[in-house]
Amino acid sequence: MHPFTVLSDPVRRRVVEDLAAGPRTAGELTERARAEFAVSQPAVSNHLRVLRDAGFVRVTPQGSRRIYELDRAPLDEIERWMAHHRRFWNDRLDALDDSLDAHG
Repeated sequence: MHPFTVLSDPVRRRVVEDLAAGPRTAGELTERARAEFAVSQPAVSNHLRVLRDAGFVRVTPQGSRRIYELDRAPLDEIERWMAHHRRFWNDRLDALDDSLDAHG
């Protein structure tokens, strides 16, 4: 699944934001998502699976708990894409600014 598709869902974005602060248990992630989005525990589990399958998170079992940790690789891919497009738009916006200054 494409990284932008994965992050198009607000629950998955929240999980990624939470994991940016450090590893979390599945229970902690579920509690936060349920409180903010009123989704069921099975729905949160599905979102965690999507994130894992897409490479956004790594899961480490610790006894009966599962610890989720952010994997930066897909975020780095998004950053590379954004950097390319940022250069494209910055060049055009700079040219527009120069044109407006010349005519204003």
